Amino acid sequence: MRLSQKTLAFQNEVLTRFDLYKSLFLTLPFQRVKHTGTILPFFTTHCEKGVEEHLSPEVIIDSFFGQYEQYVQEDDRLDLLFRIVQYIERQVVLFDAVEDSAFKAVGKSDETGGLDSIFNLAQTNPQLKKQVISRLKDMSVRLVLTAHPTQFYPGPVLSIINDLIDELKKNDIPKIHLLLQQLGKTPFINKQSPTPVDEAISLAWFLENVFYSVASGIEAKIEDELEINPKDVDHLIELGFWPGGDRDGNPNVTWESTKKVATLLRTILFRCYYRDFRIVKRRITFRGVEQYMDELQDLFYENSFNPVDNPVDETERILHNLTEIIRVLRENHDGLFVEIVEDLRRKVQTFGCYFTTLDIRQDSSALRSTFDWLVKTYPKETGIKFEEIEGSEEEKENHIKFTEAELDFTEDIDPLVIDTIRVIRLIKEIQASGSERAVQRFIISNCQQASDILGLMQLFLWEGWTKKDLTMDFVPLFETVDDLKHAADVMRSLYSNPTYASHLKKRGNKQTIMLGFSDSTKDGGYLMANWSIYKAKIELTAISREFDVDLVFFDGRGGPPARGGGKTQRFYASMGKEIENNHIQLTIQGQTISSQYGSLDSAKYNIEQLLHAGLISDLQQRVGDTLTDKQKDVIDRMAAESHEKFLELRHHPLFLKYLETLSPLKSLSNMNISSRPMKRNSGRELRLEDLRAISFVTSWSQLKQNIPGFFGVGTALQWAEDNNLWSYVKNLYETSGMFNTVIDNCMMSMTKSNFELTSYMKDDPRFGEFWKMLKAEFDLTKKYLLKLTGMKELMENYPVERASILEREKIILPLLIIQHYAIRLLEKQEMEESKAEIYRKLIGRTIYGVVNAGRNLA
Repeated sequence: MRLSQKTLAFQNEVLTRFDLYKSLFLTLPFQRVKHTGTILPFFTTHCEKGVEEHLSPEVIIDSFFGQYEQYVQEDDRLDLLFRIVQYIERQVVLFDAVEDSAFKAVGKSDETGGLDSIFNLAQTNPQLKKQVISRLKDMSVRLVLTAHPTQFYPGPVLSIINDLIDELKKNDIPKIHLLLQQLGKTPFINKQSPTPVDEAISLAWFLENVFYSVASGIEAKIEDELEINPKDVDHLIELGFWPGGDRDGNPNVTWESTKKVATLLRTILFRCYYRDFRIVKRRITFRGVEQYMDELQDLFYENSFNPVDNPVDETERILHNLTEIIRVLRENHDGLFVEIVEDLRRKVQTFGCYFTTLDIRQDSSALRSTFDWLVKTYPKETGIKFEEIEGSEEEKENHIKFTEAELDFTEDIDPLVIDTIRVIRLIKEIQASGSERAVQRFIISNCQQASDILGLMQLFLWEGWTKKDLTMDFVPLFETVDDLKHAADVMRSLYSNPTYASHLKKRGNKQTIMLGFSDSTKDGGYLMANWSIYKAKIELTAISREFDVDLVFFDGRGGPPARGGGKTQRFYASMGKEIENNHIQLTIQGQTISSQYGSLDSAKYNIEQLLHAGLISDLQQRVGDTLTDKQKDVIDRMAAESHEKFLELRHHPLFLKYLETLSPLKSLSNMNISSRPMKRNSGRELRLEDLRAISFVTSWSQLKQNIPGFFGVGTALQWAEDNNLWSYVKNLYETSGMFNTVIDNCMMSMTKSNFELTSYMKDDPRFGEFWKMLKAEFDLTKKYLLKLTGMKELMENYPVERASILEREKIILPLLIIQHYAIRLLEKQEMEESKAEIYRKLIGRTIYGVVNAGRNLA
């Protein structure tokens, strides 16, 4: 079969080069590395053969040691397994770097175009150019970095990857060899769990080293190509940040950590400005700019290295001095070096004195507790009797009077109540130092009723804020299938409230609504989650248009398709006329941060893809992207069938026990990867509702079964065929970008699955039938996906990405065998606690490598 040009490029630029550079590991001056590298190919081949023969992990590993006992003494076996894990971890880093270094040569197999294709058309079509400029003035893309615990590369390793990418582009063997030596000595894990501030420092690396220059570069490109006023696009690319602000389910996030993170972000930004200013200072040595340069020198230096406790917003002052320098250069010095000053001004216009908007998020239950405590403690000041708000939702809404006060608290109350009150007060300080854009959103998780939002607004008014200066946006988060179903009713009630409507008007009549994928997938399964969110968007758009509200959807999308990840830009390109899409906002989390935004090239590409999606969805909207009533009915009924199948699985008596026994679920909670607990109510026996979606999805991915990313889809497609609806489904795949993307992302999840790995389970007396049930749905789904798409293999239309996935799966197969081996030994054998702890550490180490290699598994 003739390979496509991109596939050939991938083989030559990635696979061949990876094989070449991987041999450098054997030349490293570390004897243990050489020994491990020599044995690893034999171990990998042995694992592959064992999986083909459906052998258990114990048989595979024990037979390997029996076959090579002359090379590996019994006392050294565990040590060798650890060394194999460490070796493969570094191979994964090398593969990441090789693939990223070949980014421009290989490109992406996604059929969507980029900004360049639109700009080229606009140059020869004045009307299109006018439309593009108009659209760019109205739209924005906001990427929100979250602290979810699946970003496993520590800062030093990220730096090595970026340096490796640069040297691999040059094929500089000596420097690559040195960097591999550094990689061999650099630890991949934390000795202790990070604090929220540690997490912020880790993610700030991306702000400083990637987004700072990429966002500015894209905006400069747009300005040059379209000859657009810089002020019209200075908010086109926005950044958001959750570490230090996301306190939902994380008791380690406090008002003190929120303050520290806000200060940290401001300080890091000014150091970026200072570095750029030093370049400006080396070049702008002419008369007429001295006073402006001196003032900027003081501003940048003092805020970088001598920050005060309560700084003020210096944005306008900085911009004034930079603008004056530009004026002098153009008037008196022929515009010499003006471009480097304009670049700095553009960055200041984009990032101000805050760098990224720090979102505050808390669960509605904590906010209700705070509200109730204040009502009980201050009935006179609040004007509310507690019994008046204990009844119906309507009664509670009617008794919220939006009174203004400054209510205090006592130290002996619930810490969550204290934190809520203090962070509301703190927001004023943060806004004073970086403008309201430094922190302007409070997200209410588990939002179930309008009083959750109205009550939070009242909390602000009880803590020193006034209706006049309430510079905050209140963002409801709807996530479960049931909450999504009732979201439109909640918003209708909210829009109908006169006080909230007045507040919304002051905020530009713009309402942000967050829709979450993670819990909806855990709650309803893959197809139902995707359809529930899409349907909610249609309903929420209709309600918002009815009240003349500018609606902004903020999507809580995770790394893998099971949590809303995958081909994200294609979702946004396929929003029909019934869904507002002026503003694209989404969370970037886990390995998606480093895999899609970890290097300058990949970050530029992915941000431009999102901008392109926003433009295309408006300028070149396809008829098929607005679903007909019949199409909606077909998807609705398929989602119901899929949901029923998923609920049957969830309610199976072995469901959680299978996951606990065979996957590394228990080990996730013992890993030092996050300040956030891996499950809610950690003191009691595991229940599905307490299990965080990340742990849920990650555990299935380590089993290589990826149940949340496909289960129920095959049943739904078979139902459609049996009920003479296949032609409608076929038409949906061919015409609806949304449905097409749902199916393609499902295929991605399945390509990253490998049921052969656990095929030995089919004869297990306890879990054999359960495993067969999972495998049967996998086979059914694969059969119908291939039939629907007309493909011969999964992801056939994305050959480069498929090849990358398969190579990565090949690299980590030994890790999975080792992981499952250790899990089964712990489950089956009685052993001393000291030895059991060693096996638990071994399991933990394998998780890192598997997730890192998968790039969007967790």
